[in-house]
Parts: sequence; structure tokens; C-alpha cells
Amino acid sequence: MNQEILSQAAAQARGLAIDAIHACSSGHLGLPLGCADIGAVLYGGGGLRFNPEAPKWLNRDRFILSAGHGSMFLYSWLHMAGYHLSLDEVKNFRQLGSETPGHPEFGDTAGVEATTGPLGQGIGNGVGYALSGKRAAAKFNTDEHTIFDHHVIVLHGDGCLQEGVARESIAFAGHTGLDNLILIYDSNDVTLDAMAEVTQSGDAEGYFRSQGWDAVTIDGHDMEAFAAALEKAKADDNGKPKVIIAKTLIGKGIPEVAGTAAGHGEGGAKFAESARKGLGLPEETFYVSDEVKKHFAEVAEQGKSEFLQWQSTYEAWAQANPELATELRAGVRGEIPSDLLDRIPAFDDGEGGATRASGGVVIQSVAKLVPQLLTGSADLFGSTKNYIKDAGDFGADNPDGRNVWFGIREHGMGAICNGIAYDGIFRASGATFMVFADYMRGSIRLAALAKLPVTYIFTHDSVGVGEDGPTHQPVETVSGLRVIPNLDVIRPADAEETAGAFAAAMLRTDGPTLLALTRQGVPAMTGLSHGERREGVIRGGYIVRKEKGELTTLLLASGSEVQHALKAAEELGDGVRVVSMPCFERFDRQSDDYRESILPKSCTKRIAIEAGVTGLWWKYVGSEGKVIGIDRFGLSAPGGTAMKELGISAESIVAAAK
Repeated sequence: MNQEILSQAAAQARGLAIDAIHACSSGHLGLPLGCADIGAVLYGGGGLRFNPEAPKWLNRDRFILSAGHGSMFLYSWLHMAGYHLSLDEVKNFRQLGSETPGHPEFGDTAGVEATTGPLGQGIGNGVGYALSGKRAAAKFNTDEHTIFDHHVIVLHGDGCLQEGVARESIAFAGHTGLDNLILIYDSNDVTLDAMAEVTQSGDAEGYFRSQGWDAVTIDGHDMEAFAAALEKAKADDNGKPKVIIAKTLIGKGIPEVAGTAAGHGEGGAKFAESARKGLGLPEETFYVSDEVKKHFAEVAEQGKSEFLQWQSTYEAWAQANPELATELRAGVRGEIPSDLLDRIPAFDDGEGGATRASGGVVIQSVAKLVPQLLTGSADLFGSTKNYIKDAGDFGADNPDGRNVWFGIREHGMGAICNGIAYDGIFRASGATFMVFADYMRGSIRLAALAKLPVTYIFTHDSVGVGEDGPTHQPVETVSGLRVIPNLDVIRPADAEETAGAFAAAMLRTDGPTLLALTRQGVPAMTGLSHGERREGVIRGGYIVRKEKGELTTLLLASGSEVQHALKAAEELGDGVRVVSMPCFERFDRQSDDYRESILPKSCTKRIAIEAGVTGLWWKYVGSEGKVIGIDRFGLSAPGGTAMKELGISAESIVAAAK
């Protein structure tokens, strides 16, 4: 390790961060300056295995900046390391349309492995990446060929570690023995508002060890000490994840703010000129020396050489294991059988039951057709019914298992599922009760933002939960999730719609899908083929009872309330059309002609019913319509009694229509 050139690189990386943040008067200097020595070892001293010409190399080391506010750390090193990130883009930090947004965003910048910003998420994402890596190694490596042996490295700070999502994920990683995961804890004793002692007093090493981790504390500015700790962490496949607690000086390089809370944000940027001199940099801004460029060019060549060696191994493996190679390629490319909708076995005509139970049947056939599907539950497999039979449980002793026992860690589950999805080899799904979606909303939002094809299987979707009462009855939750952009929320009405919902989730590759399933039984719709119901879900809304004669009234419903609309229509007469609306988002993406064919503008007498808050339905019923729903919290009673007491019935529809 050439420490002299790495010290120059660290100083110049600090300079890039100072100049970029000074130029836009916005950003966070503390971590980019405090961790520059760590970055030099990672990107310039052999700490990371990477090839900037192949940023998605399957066996690269994954580096995640959980403390995403320190994004200039990542952008500086990606630029210097030779990734497709020009100096002009570094200069355009935080500007419209740049590849250097305020927080790292997946898909926008080569080398960014996860969308981070909300603190703690990157730790959970790293755990998901590590889970994916462990399973990939167990699934695809053979005695003759090793194609997966990479590590997942996450840089985080005190703020990340204080968040519950991080603690949930850390506990899971320790319990499942993810020894391919290495956390670098930027322990600078500072948070945004004040010194960290104001809000924390824990023993970091003791905490991590109590969770089944190996832990070591070093001077984060001692490159040799950090390199040695990282090398040891990579070499130890002892069944324990690792944390390197690096004691650093926040804002190092700007004496006026270094080591203080003022060093966290952009406050030190006003000292840019004197800081540049103190770092030994010339007056030229955004400076990278020829010597440093030459060094990183050599590092890039070494990475390319390692990549080519691996590629040779991969090709030999693929030739020797064609079925495994086909499965791996399908996972990486996001390939799902195009006829999945038709290949899920049909339910018997008239077969009813809870849609959670129907989902438990459907997932078995989906798991056979989509071998890359992994499923997990927050200690609720027995209730959410999404356990894949004969597929094994993921753990240290069985990393090939497809069922993930997350424990009562909903937010951790969400962040870990995102990490699996970011890695792009397997399809992640997680399950809990609908009302606990609020515990993982931050992760769901990020999945939608990053366009991750995660599937959420949320059961007990309404006051039909019954005796558990208002704390478990998610009256507002379904609509609250529908307002998240790029999240498809599907609430199927019967078993065949449930089959369509699972197929829709698997076939979607540009964002997450949430399945809202019932605890209580619902009847099967009659008079419609299996294909009509499944295709109707794909479209988001469709006619389940056509009017006989002139159309006078439109009844709209989703999920368990479609049965009430159908019953009411029989009493209201021939001019009534019933429309099932399992997914608003999918329906809204249909053509104008299709939407007009289902909800013609000429018919203004419209009534919608759903066992939840009414607000979102008004866009479909219009100002002359009516919505029957529950704009209050629920009540503790048997599910059917609660529904009737709160007006969710065919009788309520008939009364509203008349």
C-alpha cells in the first residue's frame, strides 16, 4: 500500500468535497473530510474489489454509504477511481439533472449501490445485500468453480446506529451469521445538533458483540490500521458479521469546525480557501493531481484484470452448469415467465375463503415458476400464509433456504428486502399484518423511489380483523399506502383475483407491489372466467357485473367489499354495473379508452364502497357520487359484526342508491 500517494488522494478528496459544497452552499462536509483516509484505502489501497468499467460485476465488493448525507465522500472517490462520473458532474453537485444528487440515488450514478439518506437504511440494505450474497454463493458456487465470494461493506455514523431500523437489521445479521458483511462505523462523537454524548452513552463494541458480531476499534486516520482491520475482517469466515469502529475527527481539514457539531453540515465551506492551503492543495479548485490519477488508473487496471480472471471462471462454470447458469441469468435480467398468469393453477369454481389463504396456495406454484423468489415474514408465517413449502429456512446452517424468518422486525425486514432487490439476483417479498405497514413505511417509500421490485404480502387488511380491535384494524392504511408514488397496491376480491395479484407483482420489474389480503373469508365471484378475473387485476379495474340494458348506476368496490356491491346490484335492478377496482395505480395507467369503457363519463350516479377511509375514492365517483367507508377508527367485535356496525354492507349501498 503506497501510503504517500494515498495521503495525497485523501487530501484531494477532501478538496473536492470542500469545493463542491462551497460552490452550491449546500451539503455535508463532516463525513467526507473525516473519512477521507478510509476512502483512500477502500478505493485506492485494495480495500474494495471493483472494476469501474463493469460497475455491476456480479462478484464485486458492494460498498454502501448508509450515511447518505455525506454523499460527496462517495462521489469524490467514484470520480477518482475511474467510474463513469466526470469532474463536471462533481462540480454540478446537487444541481438539477446531475449525476451527483444531494443524497446517493440508485440508478442515477454508476457505483451507487443503494438510495440512502434516511439514516439507518443503508445498514439494513447492506444486510439484504449480504443475505443475497450468502444465498448466491450457496446456490451457484460448485466444488470446481467459485463465482461468488465478495463482501458487503457499509459506512455509517452515529445517526444511522441510533435508528431502530439499523438495530433491527444488525440483530438479524448477527443471528443469521452473515460473515460476509462488514460495517465501518464512523465514530466521530458528533451528531447534527450537538456532540453525541448528549444523546448516547452506549458501549459500541459491547453492543455489537452482544448481537453476535466481531468488533474492533481503530484510529480512522491510520490507514495501515484500517487496512489491517479490513483485511482481517474479510479473511474471517467465522460465522460472524464484522464492525470496524473507526474513531475519526469530523470535518478534518477545516480547523475552525473540525471535531464539532458545526463540522457536520456546510458551515465549514466558508473556510474553503484556507482549508485548501492547509491541505497542501493549490489554488485551483476541484484539483486532482496527475500522480493521483496515475495511481487510480493502475488500481482500475488491477480491478479489470481480476474481473477478466473471474469472467473466465464464470464462463467455465456456465458451460459446466447450464441449468444453474440459466437460473442466474434469469434472476439478474429480471426474467419472469411471460405466461405466469395462465400457469398458476385455477381454483375450483365457487371456491371461496380468505384471500390470505388463497395467497398461501398461489405462492406455492409461483415459487416453482419463479425460482428466484424469496419470502419472509415478521414472525407471522402462520397468519400471513406465505411460507414456501419444502424450500428450507434461510440461516447460517442453510444459506440456500428461501424462507426468511425476520422476527418481529418490520422496518428491518423492509430495508433488508430492499437490499436483496438492489443486488438484483433474487426477488424479495416480506409479510406482516397490514396495520404494521406503518412500521416499515420508510423502507416501502424507498423501494418505490428506487424502482425496486419488492413484493409486500400484507394480511388482515380491514376491520374484518375483528376482535383484535382498533389497534389492529387498518382503516386508513391501504389508502395511506396508495398515495406513495410508484407503489402498486392490489386488494383482490377472491381467490382468482389473488392469483392475478401475485402474477402482477412478479411481472412488475420497475417498482414494488403490495398485496392487501383478508383474514376473513370472501365468496368467489360467479359468472366470470378465471382468466377474466386475473386479467382484470392486471388492468387494475374491470367490470364484474354488466348492466342489462341502459346503464343507470355504477357501483365500485375493492377486495372484500365487491361481494356487497354484487349483492346490492341484484336488488337495484338491470341498469346497474359493478366494477371491481383491485388496484387504483394499475387502472390509472390504462389508456383513456379503456378507462372510459369501464367508467363512462356519461354515468354520474356512482357509489363506491370500501372498508376504509373514503378520501381517495372521490376521484372515481365524482362530486355527484357517494362513498361508503369508515372515516373513523374501528371497534372490537367479531369481524362481521364490526363490518355491519360500521355500515359496510349491501344494505348501505342500496340505501345510498335510492
